[in-house]
Amino acid sequence: MRCKEIETYDGKKVNKTATAHNMDTAGRLRRIEGRHNTLVKELRSAFAHGELTAGGFCAIEGTRIIEEAIRSGLKFRAVFFRASAENKAERLLPQVAAYVETLLLPDKLFASAVPSETPQGVAALVRIKEFQLQDVLNRSQAGPLLAIAGVQDPGNLGTMVRSAEAFGASGALRGEGTVSAFNPKAVRASAGSVFRLPIARFKLTALDELRAHGLRLIATSSHKGTPLPEADWTLPLAIFIGNEGAGLPRELMHQMDETVVIPQAAAVESLNAGVAASIVLYECARQRMLSPEGRM
Repeated sequence: MRCKEIETYDGKKVNKTATAHNMDTAGRLRRIEGRHNTLVKELRSAFAHGELTAGGFCAIEGTRIIEEAIRSGLKFRAVFFRASAENKAERLLPQVAAYVETLLLPDKLFASAVPSETPQGVAALVRIKEFQLQDVLNRSQAGPLLAIAGVQDPGNLGTMVRSAEAFGASGALRGEGTVSAFNPKAVRASAGSVFRLPIARFKLTALDELRAHGLRLIATSSHKGTPLPEADWTLPLAIFIGNEGAGLPRELMHQMDETVVIPQAAAVESLNAGVAASIVLYECARQRMLSPEGRM
């Protein structure tokens, strides 16, 4: 079908169909000026606390992450556009259900709600399913569980979640003192995996509950233990990753069934927590694929 052209007041010719589409997109945007708007306040609070809101919504920012949320089938509460980035609405709004609130904010108001070092001018509130410990434990026959104990850097945590999904983990457990998986930097580093991988909180003192489901508890160490290629990765199991600097607490290490170590050059003291978790998860997946019954 050939698109019709119309001539604008300045003599330029534009695509009539595209112009109508742009007008439809602009018509969906509701301009908000006040910082006390309920949705703006909810967005600001969600970003500031880095946790789910009382309604179970997560604040996300950036075109790519929003498209990952769409691809993951998440429910949107609202999408927010910075006035100077209004053109991004043409790409995103056709992908968002018509009932979703779509708001246009002045640049200053948008910046007050979305604290990003490299703002892309678009943010959203999306509902993420919350999982309980039993939900995740019930999946443990499908793949290893990643138990995260005391990781503070949201970028590391996001990397772990991304690698966990990539290498067939069935879920993740977030222990006390661990940064939230819904911290904006963690969400960004996960590249959308946080939307799909089941994640539940757990108490580091509740190891008996893990053992009751038949899980073996595997610790990682930068100093000594079973060399990674020689470890037994038979399911069900939970792989424990500790704090970036201190590792796993000593009392927790004593309760592990096995400790594995990643072979590395003697001059290197330890690996980044996100890198270490990724290597261990890859090795676990590799050995499962090589085993007669192994499946990803």
